[in-house]
Amino acid sequence: MSAASARRRARELALQGLYQRQVAGNADGEIASDLATSPGWVFADQDYFGELWRGVTTGYDALLGLVATKLDRKPGELAPVERALLVIGAWELAERADIPWRAVIDEAIELAKAYGGTDGYRFVNAVLDKLAPELRAAEFTVAGGRD
Repeated sequence: MSAASARRRARELALQGLYQRQVAGNADGEIASDLATSPGWVFADQDYFGELWRGVTTGYDALLGLVATKLDRKPGELAPVERALLVIGAWELAERADIPWRAVIDEAIELAKAYGGTDGYRFVNAVLDKLAPELRAAEFTVAGGRD
């Protein structure tokens, strides 16, 4: 399994965990333990999952606040999958400058296509596309814009 595939699997697990957190209200530690026993765990970049999970759970409210500035509705009105993907994308944009902003958005889109509603990926794309220049201003300045 490639590093990219292992990292995608880590994102999928984080998505599943955030979904469970939002819908069932389970504790973060309990969710992480459950995910570590799931069949997909062995295929995930476990170190990345740990970093991602800590980041999105401890910073959840702040990340959701960042996302909220780019929404046309309240975050609570979003479907849980799309809300979780926006939080994951916001964390990666804010905290992982080693991952190109386009890759962050592309990964969120692919997960939204796989797990979200029919057009959820378009919404995730639009919101993260608005957030990226704010959180990655240096990349946009160096590149002279989006392209």
